[in-house]
Amino acid sequence: MKKMKSVFSIPKKAIVAAAITATVSGYANNNNSKSIKDDKITAITLNVKQGNLLTIKDANGIILYKEIMEQKGVYSKGFDLTALPNGNYVIELEKDVEIKVMPFTVSSTKVSFNKESESVFFKPVTRVKEDLVYVTKLALNNEDLDIEIYKEADHYSFDYFNINYELVYKEKVKNTKSLERIYKLSKKGNYKIVYYSQGRTHTEYINN
Repeated sequence: MKKMKSVFSIPKKAIVAAAITATVSGYANNNNSKSIKDDKITAITLNVKQGNLLTIKDANGIILYKEIMEQKGVYSKGFDLTALPNGNYVIELEKDVEIKVMPFTVSSTKVSFNKESESVFFKPVTRVKEDLVYVTKLALNNEDLDIEIYKEADHYSFDYFNINYELVYKEKVKNTKSLERIYKLSKKGNYKIVYYSQGRTHTEYINN
């Protein structure tokens, strides 16, 4: 039985100011968002499922707030986003196969959301059946996708970022809205598939 572990990450700045994390305040709110009277509080209301991940990030991808959804339903919470320094930020809701991205700007304690700038990033989906790997991904704006397949090496590798893994295949996919690929794993062993798209990295570990 093959096992597959999924790891999703986004590039981050090496230096993170600990004080920034404290500038975001969450307030539980079970009622309609209109009941929030404080002008400083921004109400976030989303349809979520258990296990979905909500994050607030700055322009460098540094996570200022994160919360894992505990149950399915309507999530509603107020945040004092005016406490953040002036700049551009995003609220992201990561689901099973997609990430909803909601940008906003803080300027002189005023928070502005631009609905037209909201977007959805579709994550690659990887399925394994025997020695075949099936990869699918939606790219509604024809976003490029780089795919790298690594196999666990029989000897130690001095590559810091790919310790004990050797690159066996790579491919760049362009100008396609619906990607479908099938890869055959010619040898038994452990594999790592890394996907790069729109500045994001998605990694799958496969035990073949």
